[in-house]
Amino acid sequence: MAAPHYQIIRRPIITEKGLGVKETQHTVVFEVSSAATKTEIKEAVQQIFKVKVDNVRTANFVGKMRRRGQNEGYRRDWKKAYVKLAEGEKMIEYAENL
Repeated sequence: MAAPHYQIIRRPIITEKGLGVKETQHTVVFEVSSAATKTEIKEAVQQIFKVKVDNVRTANFVGKMRRRGQNEGYRRDWKKAYVKLAEGEKMIEYAENL
């Protein structure tokens, strides 16, 4: 059974690059569950925000090593999803449904 939609979409990524892509390419950027597939991400965005999704691109990031004094650790691994909305769909406002 697939994870609930609110567990797949973790949070929006609001950066200069993300906002630029939002304005020019009709694409929004989210941090998503590492186990989520493109199909699950597409369904989750469509259900939560009530929009049609054209396609989904994903990028996996490996956690970096961090040190604090003698202690070493790693940041967690995470996944980013670029979600392109279909033509004619309204743009998602990030605080709208989360």
